[in-house]
Amino acid sequence: MYRLGIDVGGTNTDAIILDDQQHVVNAVKRHTTADIETGIANAIAGVLADQAIDRSQITKAMLGTTQVTNAIVERKHLGRVGLLRLAAPATLSIPPYTAWPQDLVDALGGKYAIVNGGYEYDGQVQTEIDAAEIRGVLADWAGSIDAVAIIGAFAAMRTDQEEAASAIVHEVYGAAFPVTQSHAIGSLGLIERENASVLNAGLYAVIDNTVSGFEAALASAGIANAKLYLTQNDGTLMTAEYARHFPILTIGSGPTNSIRGAAYLSGQKEAIVVDVGGTTTDLGVLKNGFPRESSLAVEVGGVRTNFRMPDIMSIGLGGGSIVREHADGSVSVGPDSVGYQITEKAICFGGDTLTATDVAVRLGMTALGDAARVRAQVTQRVATAALAEIRTMVETAIDKMKTTAGAANVILVGGGAIVVPTQLAGVGRVTKDPQGGVANAIGASIGQVSGEYTRLYPYAEIPRETAMADAKAHAEAAATASGADPATLAVVEVEEVPLAYHPANANRVKIKVVGELIE
Repeated sequence: MYRLGIDVGGTNTDAIILDDQQHVVNAVKRHTTADIETGIANAIAGVLADQAIDRSQITKAMLGTTQVTNAIVERKHLGRVGLLRLAAPATLSIPPYTAWPQDLVDALGGKYAIVNGGYEYDGQVQTEIDAAEIRGVLADWAGSIDAVAIIGAFAAMRTDQEEAASAIVHEVYGAAFPVTQSHAIGSLGLIERENASVLNAGLYAVIDNTVSGFEAALASAGIANAKLYLTQNDGTLMTAEYARHFPILTIGSGPTNSIRGAAYLSGQKEAIVVDVGGTTTDLGVLKNGFPRESSLAVEVGGVRTNFRMPDIMSIGLGGGSIVREHADGSVSVGPDSVGYQITEKAICFGGDTLTATDVAVRLGMTALGDAARVRAQVTQRVATAALAEIRTMVETAIDKMKTTAGAANVILVGGGAIVVPTQLAGVGRVTKDPQGGVANAIGASIGQVSGEYTRLYPYAEIPRETAMADAKAHAEAAATASGADPATLAVVEVEEVPLAYHPANANRVKIKVVGELIE
């Protein structure tokens, strides 16, 4: 049995084949194409070329993609969303879409209604929902929206109003109509949770097209028996069907694929991963073998959200970063890059643009292209100054990701890792692997399946043991729905944060479980 892993980046689409012992059978890089599907098909064809593999034995196919992120950033292919806020009259002073970029509001349609509903912070009913009122709003929206996002005040405490409103939507629009309930997406904070829920609702068509394109590429390659999975932004996998309900969970999955791949290749569970691509370098932290989660609200496409996101830092350094010598003799690196055109524009490949890769060739750090041509056009002084700038950029970024003063272990991965020196200040051990260039695709392929549940529990009403068991059961159900084998589930993270001054001693409980894919 084999696994096929695909990771679509801004410059390259990587593909790997793993055998049943999780050994890399073959790996390739192909340029990412404008339509994505062609690049995936090219990568699949490349990784299977000259391989005596029965394609019926490829039973799992994993995809990591930037399609969802690009749709938000570029404001393209988004669905029209009807935002239903269950929080009148308490929240009328701050309407939905406040502080949003207007072009993103326009792309999503901008329709919203603030109707009766919501809870107080202690779980008491603020206002009962009015089914007739909701039906009236839905009648007005008929034919003008593609999905509904339902957001209730303090839905993290009690979810029944959101569930009741969702049932009304399905009653009016049909059981298959896409609905996002905010308690399944975000955490505390009405506006941030609302923002994340609206984005998720607007991405249903995008993820559907992505999955359909992946299916088409596999079918054209003769891979008919593979079950499809997409990578989540916590470094784990979810079934294609689950992804269709929660497309927002794929945002930020590219760097986390590399982090998980780095953990697999190095065997380390605690380290800083430096993933160097063609244009940018992403840094993340391995914590117990998984990417560290950001503790801050994260902006997505200019919108503040509070759903789960990895703690990632990006800097403008890559293998294609343009190197410039200035009039005063100083040398700068990036942030602009030749990107996927590196094989045409870099000096070592016959071009006329000095890149970070040329610097690595000039200093003997790698053997790529025409080294003699680089030596003839790039002086030792410029190359040395450029490397010093690269070292400073990486050391500064690593220092910002560290949480202790001691030396950190670093894992270097990515196709552009050849430009980064292995002697770095503040770093203990630097690990590089020959397969590090496709760590992202490896991370996608070896991923486990996770489930996570977050809720406010009033311990004065629900005993702590009961609350923990309930949260664990919900997390396990989410993992099973994502494709995990129930027999392999294990708790990997528990968070318990009390709400100050809450009369019922409420605590925010978050439990995450991880399991193996069902074989």
